[in-house]
Amino acid sequence: MTETPSKVVLITGASSGIGKAIAEFLQSKNFTVFGTSRNPGRQKSSFPLVALDVTKPETITSAVAEVISSAGKIDILINNAGIGITGPIEETPDEEIKKAFDTNYFGPVNVIKAVLPEMRKNNSGLIINVTSIAGYMGLPYRGIYSASKGALEITTEAFRMELKDFNIKMTNIAPGDFATNIAAGRYHAPVIKGSPYEEPYGNTLKIMNQHVDEGKDPLLMARAIYSIIQEKDPKIHYKVGEPLQKFSIVLKRVLPDKIYEKLLLKHYKL
Repeated sequence: MTETPSKVVLITGASSGIGKAIAEFLQSKNFTVFGTSRNPGRQKSSFPLVALDVTKPETITSAVAEVISSAGKIDILINNAGIGITGPIEETPDEEIKKAFDTNYFGPVNVIKAVLPEMRKNNSGLIINVTSIAGYMGLPYRGIYSASKGALEITTEAFRMELKDFNIKMTNIAPGDFATNIAAGRYHAPVIKGSPYEEPYGNTLKIMNQHVDEGKDPLLMARAIYSIIQEKDPKIHYKVGEPLQKFSIVLKRVLPDKIYEKLLLKHYKL
């Protein structure tokens, strides 16, 4: 009996954190896994790491070509690469706002564009975009991050309908806070002495970092993604995180805007 070849998975941002956890878990389930990293030579992993910087389209093209050359196809794309950004919007430099959108929005969209011709040729494919529960609401001092992840959520909704004739599925998975190194790699607008935002932003920053430190195990995200892969017809949106974080999305849907805003202000002690 001929053995069914394993599905080929490409995971962006797989050198650490959630991406690495997903890659290792799927590899343990006999998927052929390729991860990406901006500097693959600096990391050790149990799966191949391909050079890719989502902010540089030429590296996306070469990475996708390298995976197809090596494995013959790409069955599943997991758009995981992302960057955190915090700060008062008024005091956040334009170049950092653009960098966040280049990484969290334009980058994933360009990776999708790069894999679509191959998936369409094979008349099959699954694309999973890792967004954020923060993308469902405008959070104080995380407004740019919320906006970039929210944009990817909405774009996925449109993309799904455009791809339906090609048997290519697409979905979002929105994590809450997970215990990863995202806080260390996040751009923090400095807390400026004498700024009108000095005290409220400084206090909110401490709360945000505490939430990440107390976050869930990334293995939960890996298991959730594995479960999505098994589904014949994935949903449009998935959420993974603390019950209160997931419930916050429900509350936003049902509560009047100003009441929900008051809840956020209370949560962040503003």
